Amino acid sequence: MTFVDTNYFLRFLLRDNEEQYSTSRTLFEKGILGKEKLFTSIIVFFEINWVLSSFYAIRKEKCISLLKKILRMNYIAFEFNDLMQKAIEIYKNTSLDLEDSFNLVYAKEWKASSFATFDEKLKKQFKK
Repeated sequence: MTFVDTNYFLRFLLRDNEEQYSTSRTLFEKGILGKEKLFTSIIVFFEINWVLSSFYAIRKEKCISLLKKILRMNYIAFEFNDLMQKAIEIYKNTSLDLEDSFNLVYAKEWKASSFATFDEKLKKQFKK
């Protein structure tokens, strides 16, 4: 089983380094064909968003599109796929960042009765 790190996703999505793009594509193709079991973590997902939005200055709409593309890679095991899809919708439709959107979804998944935060926007979203 192979863990897929942030840079593999970025090289594949951005194709800004042909050699690394080719290497990541080959790994993903092995995953598609069932020759290699792939998995990643929620941290990688947040890192991808951060790198795309801050380092590459990619607009929120494009970042969301790329993040959804990753979640559709059903040949890569990702523990929080369903929750992240819900979080992306909140991120898309509110001014919350992706991390807060995920925490909101995660809290609701655990049936939290309250959300202890000083962030008023987040509190308001939790009450919806």
